[in-house]
Amino acid sequence: MSIAKLAGAAALFAILTAAAPAQAAKLTDPQIAHIAYTAGVLDVEAAKLALKKSKNKEVIAFATNMVRDHEAVNQKALALVKKLKVTPEDNDASKSLVKQADTQRATMAALEGSAFDKAYVDNEVAYHKTVDGALETTLIPNATNGELKSLLQTGLKIFQGHEQHAEHLAGMLK
Repeated sequence: MSIAKLAGAAALFAILTAAAPAQAAKLTDPQIAHIAYTAGVLDVEAAKLALKKSKNKEVIAFATNMVRDHEAVNQKALALVKKLKVTPEDNDASKSLVKQADTQRATMAALEGSAFDKAYVDNEVAYHKTVDGALETTLIPNATNGELKSLLQTGLKIFQGHEQHAEHLAGMLK
């Protein structure tokens, strides 16, 4: 992984796991729901970019899975917040996620061919490691609603599988 990707992953990790615990008492279920939903949306956007740019059948299959799985979890999240009559609340962590993802997507959009594929897959490895870590250490422990906590735990299991798949794919692209 390049220094830039490590720096990006480190920044995202700091946003979700260092900044959030400092505010842990202040993180509410609506904020947690927004962070988790935002993370899913951003991964769908990255996957859609891969579907437009990649010609590698394994990368395309992976990106297709990312769209399917993240959209499915986000639909469950939307149904849950509607059922609970909760409005997800934008917050600094969500805003930082969006800013970081926009920067990364712009960098990747400028790449072509195998350089794009490698950058996309490396980003997916780093992104899933970071989001999985944030789910484990911050979002799940701080969720107070049992249904939200359960949905986050289900999402974590799915996303850990994504991380493993991305790592396997990264090994194939070297």
